[in-house]
Formats: sequence, structure tokens, C-alpha cells
Amino acid sequence: HFLLVLKSVCHMNKVLVCALVATLAACDAFIIPSPTHIFSRSAVNNLVRHPVYARKITPATGLRQLKGVDLPPVLGLGFKSLFKRLVVITGTTSGLGLATVRALLKRGDSFVVCAVRDVQKMKDIIAEEKLDNGAVAVLKLDLGSLQSVRDFVFNLKAFKSNFPVDSLVCNAATYQPATPVPRFTEDGFEESLQINHLSHFLLCSLLIDDIRRSSDPRIVVVGSITGNTNTVGGGLVWPKASLGALEGMAQMADGARRIPMIDGRAFNGAKAYKDSKLCNMQTILQLHDRYHAATGIAFSTMYPGCIAETRLFREKRAWFRTLFPVFMRYVTGGYVSEPEAGERLAQCVWDERCRESGKYWSWNGGARTVGGYNFARGYVVGAGGGGGGADALFPNPPSAEVRDPAKAERMFELSTRLTGAKWPAL
Repeated sequence: HFLLVLKSVCHMNKVLVCALVATLAACDAFIIPSPTHIFSRSAVNNLVRHPVYARKITPATGLRQLKGVDLPPVLGLGFKSLFKRLVVITGTTSGLGLATVRALLKRGDSFVVCAVRDVQKMKDIIAEEKLDNGAVAVLKLDLGSLQSVRDFVFNLKAFKSNFPVDSLVCNAATYQPATPVPRFTEDGFEESLQINHLSHFLLCSLLIDDIRRSSDPRIVVVGSITGNTNTVGGGLVWPKASLGALEGMAQMADGARRIPMIDGRAFNGAKAYKDSKLCNMQTILQLHDRYHAATGIAFSTMYPGCIAETRLFREKRAWFRTLFPVFMRYVTGGYVSEPEAGERLAQCVWDERCRESGKYWSWNGGARTVGGYNFARGYVVGAGGGGGGADALFPNPPSAEVRDPAKAERMFELSTRLTGAKWPAL
């Protein structure tokens, strides 16, 4: 339809055609010839018949560059996303995910796809908060189902048409420290393992070829200090994250179901969460080693600080939910508010420094000690808590187990078998 309109306009007004083509060239949405070459009817007909020209146009600064697009996208996003990066975020109805959506929409340079289990809840939030519904879409994704992950990707590709995803942010998670017995998904996996790790693992595999077409491709998986034993929260607070020899995951890969823990031991809800976060961070390092050089995708993980009021702690006792924010703010210094945490995760999407792949991003200290008040700066430093803004970003070395290549490779291979993920042959 667009090309037919282009031909009609050409007959009516050649000046309008030149202006239209010049605009498209400026935003680099399509690879097309110079406006001076399309005055004639035959030239416009050639444009219709010849979808991609060899001449490369330098993209305008700060605007998206589409790769491998043969025809203008006419479905789903249409033209409202031409000047914005396309960002997919899982788990956006509360907590860090919702704060990240707010942060990106406030910047105005992203179109956000909210991948959520409860679509109506997300739509209600958008309406209640008067978020820009011209820059956000909601698609169903239940991370407790591998089939739902596949259905989500199918629907996403139909919705976005030829636009590549620029950034995938794997944020959603469940934390079940008070659960005495494991809960299992429809696929037979313990919920923390599947929702936090396996389903995101499959999602990355299904979108990696699409994301690589972006001019600024990024995959971000939210990590945690609790999965890093080289931190106060991960090294001094029992139970510690440890995958053992992945005995439980190996049993699952051999066909066993309802295995409660990755290491094959008795169920512990807090440890199941920490182990899943360890897998998240190992996955990013493995993806970097395997695919960064060939795809150009920046694979990164991050820890935004301790969001002590998040619904992630909803299974904790009331006294804990009351005192924990006070403890994190005034004793350890690791506290960060939800809005600031959202700004930090959003920064992984837009900051040029975060184009560096294979990094575990942190802010305001590595959380290896309790924080100390810095009178010159006016906030607590050293514990990864709030303060410092975007300038507080730095690459933080993860724990030895996260960086263990043999264990990470084994985890990656077993996760591939469990999910049926198909990775590109590069």
C-alpha cells in the first residue's frame, strides 16, 4: 500500500516525493536511492520492483537502523516505532520491570513490548498511570510454560513485522523462600528454575537471530548478588548459591521430572532462587563466549541494588517486610528505590557503555562490604545501593562459580536439552 501511494504522489507532486524519500533516508528506515533519481515515472516503477539498493546510507545520529528489511513494515508497529528502539521486557506488572518501563517511556526513545502473564492487569496499569500507549504494547507470556514462550515469540514476530528487536530484557522472576515443598510447572520443572532461568533461556534462543539484525543489539538478563558468593548478600547469608555437579539438572535431562533442585539435593526455596540467578549470569557469559563475535549482540547481566520493598519478598513474614528496608538502608547501605533500580536497568538498554558485552553491571560499589556514608558525595557508597546516578555504573567481577567455564558449559548444554532450544550454527 505504501508503494502504491508513493507512485500516486509522484504523479501529483514530484516535490512531495523528494521530501518523503529524503525523510526516509534521514531516518535510515529503508535503503533507497537519492531523491534526485526518482523524478520520472519509470524511476518510481523501478523503486517498486527493486526492494533493496546497493548504496548504503549513513544513519542519522541517534536513530534506529534496520537491517535486511525488503519492504516497509505494514503490520503491528506500523510507522510509530521508526525513530525508537524496540525493547522487550518480561515481568512488567510490578517491581523492577514496571519501573524500567516507566524509565524508558520517560526517555521517549523506546517502544516497549511488555511480556506478561496477566495482560489485562498490565493494560489497566497503563491506563491508570496514563503511560504513553503509543509507545507500549502488551503481549501474553507465561514463563511457567515453554509452549507459552514459543507462542509469545510467534505473536511478537507477527506484531512487529519486519522490525528487529533491539533489546531483550529478561527480568521476570519468582522467589519462594517460605515455600516448604517445591511447586512444579506444567512442564514438570521446579518453578524458580523454569520461570527465572529455563524459559528465559529458551526465549533468548528464539530471538537471537532476530536481535542480531539490529544496529544496536542487546540481551540483558537480571542477575543478583545472592547468586554471587563474592558479596555480602551472597557469601555470608545462608544458603549460598551452588550448582554442585548439576546432578538434579542432569536427571531432568535424562527424562526425570519433578526434581526439586539443580544440585539434586532437598528443596530449599531461597537456594532455588539463588541457583537460578547463578544460571542466569552463567548464561550471559556463555552467550557472550559463543555468539558475541559472530552476532555483535551485547550480552550483559546486572544487579540494580536491593529493592527492599519489591513484591519479590511477598512470601516473607510481615516483620521481615517491615524491617528489611530499614536494615538495608541504614545498616548495609545496599538499599535502592524501585524508580532508581528501574533507571539502572533501563540504562543497560540505552547507555553506550553497556554495548560492551560479557559484563555484569553494577552501581555504587560491588556489595562486598557494608556501605559507608560519603559526606562529599552525600550518600552511602560501596554496597551497591542508591546514589551516583548513571555515572555510578561499572563492570563488576562476578563470583568464581559464575565464571567457572566447565560448569557453565555443562549448565548451558543441559538447559538446551531441557528446553529444546535451537541455537544458530555460526
